[in-house]
Amino acid sequence: MALVLADRVKETTTTTGTGSVTLAGASSGYQSFSVIGNGNTTYYCISDQTGTNWEVGIGTYSTTGPTLARTTVLSSSNSGSLVTFTSGTKDVFVPQPASKAVYIGSGTNIPLDFSNATVANRNSFQTSTLNGTTGAYFLPNGTATAASVQATNNSDPTNASKILIATNGSTDVQLVSGINGTGTYLPLSFYTNGSQSAQLDTAANFKANGQIIAGNGLHVNSNTVSATYAIPAGSSAMSVGPITLNSGVTVTVPSNSKWVVL
Repeated sequence: MALVLADRVKETTTTTGTGSVTLAGASSGYQSFSVIGNGNTTYYCISDQTGTNWEVGIGTYSTTGPTLARTTVLSSSNSGSLVTFTSGTKDVFVPQPASKAVYIGSGTNIPLDFSNATVANRNSFQTSTLNGTTGAYFLPNGTATAASVQATNNSDPTNASKILIATNGSTDVQLVSGINGTGTYLPLSFYTNGSQSAQLDTAANFKANGQIIAGNGLHVNSNTVSATYAIPAGSSAMSVGPITLNSGVTVTVPSNSKWVVL
């Protein structure tokens, strides 16, 4: 069962009460609900032709009848509940419910609910293919060759810290701890099992809270120390030599620490 929308879908019904409505055929110039497909859901509006009763919701179409089950009421003239329709002809059509519309709010933002305490009530991206997997793409336009997904730590992204996942043309793909404007660069942390597993700080130092395991059995270091470095207090270092220090480069070893060159 999938949610299916189509243009210019409108029929009539004379069904009364609060149950499924039997559809009486397409109105002149419109399509019938058969374009929705048996067992699929769609948005619907039922409205009196001569009264003030109306109902907007999500309905399930069946070719048997054919009928439209009023599965979920989104809004109505009965304070958001099912309307007890009386005798007479009613129009039944596919609308765009206000509560289901995606629109640009103030500025250029699209306001959606991504923080509802009930996860099932949050807005999310889902494939329209039944039992299908979801793959969201962010694509460059024309001859451009780079694209990115970014998240900031401020509702105004002008001056903010951000995480960025990007393609950089044919050069590389990137996971970036970056900034906009005068934002502050932050360490890039990796979390698993509910806690921080590793961190790459802003000085390019990598700290693992577990073991660092080389699957091929080799840990490789350069034979040249190319930048001045101070071993942190309470830590020691190890290198496999021979080791050469570039001109002007120093390695500072705190007291009670060691730098071992093998």
